[in-house]
Amino acid sequence: MATIPPARDAGQRKRDALARLITDEDAWVSSASADGTPYLVPLSFVWHGERLVMATKKNNPTARNLRANGACWVALGPTRDVVLIESTAETVASDALPDDTGTAFVEKLGWDPRGREAWVFLVFRPHRILAWREVNELAGRELMRDGVWRV
Repeated sequence: MATIPPARDAGQRKRDALARLITDEDAWVSSASADGTPYLVPLSFVWHGERLVMATKKNNPTARNLRANGACWVALGPTRDVVLIESTAETVASDALPDDTGTAFVEKLGWDPRGREAWVFLVFRPHRILAWREVNELAGRELMRDGVWRV
């Protein structure tokens, strides 16, 4: 049986979650269709201005689902170092993203969907962020509630 590392304090968890938001490139995005059919997809992202920004084809299930109902969850990291983000997503036309956000996206991910008719940006506003590694961190896993950092 593996040894469980000591629990991190809330400040360290927040620093670790922010580091993951800054350095990770991919996340799992969950959404649901109008009839409740779940959909899960990996997308690349940039963390910019306290928002996650991703791009996908505008007719993909994720874009359609989030246009109809922006409620979703985003997950980062492996199961033993997870960051879960409850969010509301806004769909932004490929030519309507603010310049500084588009530049941050291109600099991190190395490609530019701006101005491509078939693409949209998804901008996720976090409401709740949970982070934990092992059972000893479950009690203090909520780092953000109602869009406000608790730490």
